[in-house]
Amino acid sequence: FLKIIMMETERLTRLINDILSISKLESGNDEVATERIRLDKKAFDVCEMLQIHAAEKQVTINCHLNQEPIYIIGNPDRVEQLLINLTENAIKYNVSGGSVTVQVFANAQEANVTISDTGIGIAEENLPRLFERFYRVDKGRSRQMGGTGLGLAIVKHIVRSMNGEIEVHSKLGEGTEFLVSLPLAPKESPEKETIFGDM
Repeated sequence: FLKIIMMETERLTRLINDILSISKLESGNDEVATERIRLDKKAFDVCEMLQIHAAEKQVTINCHLNQEPIYIIGNPDRVEQLLINLTENAIKYNVSGGSVTVQVFANAQEANVTISDTGIGIAEENLPRLFERFYRVDKGRSRQMGGTGLGLAIVKHIVRSMNGEIEVHSKLGEGTEFLVSLPLAPKESPEKETIFGDM
């Protein structure tokens, strides 16, 4: 009984925090940040952070990074929240023995992150509503797993606040892939650094 109370308390805490987050993002009152962020490093850190959670679900996380550092401009906490929400979902709705792959790469104008999984997938008719507040593909399963129904809505608002785009592709029983594209930060003067240098 105590375990159930603790789980429900944690779920309500997450719900309150998510409601506060999305309220700030939707109202435009969120903290404005113009910080230079190393996106590949952030993605790597999130993968490391969620390794234990993935292991508990018997899911493997693979993180593939660009050879050159990739920088964007934004709020570091929001960028981390975006990456955590997508990666946690990929773990949560995966299957035992499955995998999550996080890739960071860039083209001339955009930084890109793909987060793909080998999980249960999402039916095509559900995809258009996936980023709506409180929308759940499987209400019972989402509640059982502790979801608030706000994680993807928050992701969408964070991406839009950074003038980015997000896409999702999925097939039932095969898995899901999210692609986030964000504007690259303007180039600074050349500097020598290793893949995780100058942090």
